[in-house]
Amino acid sequence: MNDLRKIWTTGGTTLAMHCAIASAHLSEVLSRQGFEAVLIDTQHAPIGYDAMFSMLQVIAPSPSAALVRVAWNDPALIQRALDAGAEGVMCPMVNTAAQCRAFVEACMYAPAGYRSFGPVRGASPAYFDHANDSVLPIAMIETEEAVRNIADIVRVPGLAAIYVGPSDMGITMGIHPSEAQTHPRILGVMGSLVQTCREHGVVAGIHGFDASYARARIAEGFQLLTTPFDVDLLAGAARDWRESLRG
Repeated sequence: MNDLRKIWTTGGTTLAMHCAIASAHLSEVLSRQGFEAVLIDTQHAPIGYDAMFSMLQVIAPSPSAALVRVAWNDPALIQRALDAGAEGVMCPMVNTAAQCRAFVEACMYAPAGYRSFGPVRGASPAYFDHANDSVLPIAMIETEEAVRNIADIVRVPGLAAIYVGPSDMGITMGIHPSEAQTHPRILGVMGSLVQTCREHGVVAGIHGFDASYARARIAEGFQLLTTPFDVDLLAGAARDWRESLRG
């Protein structure tokens, strides 16, 4: 069983380093910093298949689980990430139970799904035996429509977690994305999402925009927290170093 699932089952919280820089060297270093997972972002970051593949290779020997956020709910993208060694896939814009079912089934071999067999980095007989139980399908809930349909979405068999996207959710509610993460309406939605997830054995996750925001979400019951992007953390550390000398 995937280590993240074990932690979640016991009520624990997992932290994932959010990688937006296409660098095997950097992802190797970050995977050894004590995070339970590393999330490679191929949706909003300039990370192509070859870079993702190399990043998955260097993360594999580390204690961190390797997750990939794909660009869309596309079976080809989902299955290529899994065949390359992703232990979990995060899928954007899952708005209905039907969309969620299509996503989850793309992650699973028959009879649970329709994933084609060709795990180029899991090419051992044992991989097939445990893949359906260990792969983590994570659906992004980031629209008003998805919030309305959350009770049906979390009932989809095999769904491991949801991941809330406040910025896009805010846009669908007429809220500017710069205000969405702390907007009262968005914050009000989060509690109901967590409660619905708990009732159906699904984990709730969200981006940790900063440490205080992440702590508040953990207190609400979110069990999967991603860091700010590695590029933002690097830029912030660079600014802090400069200001410590020139301030």
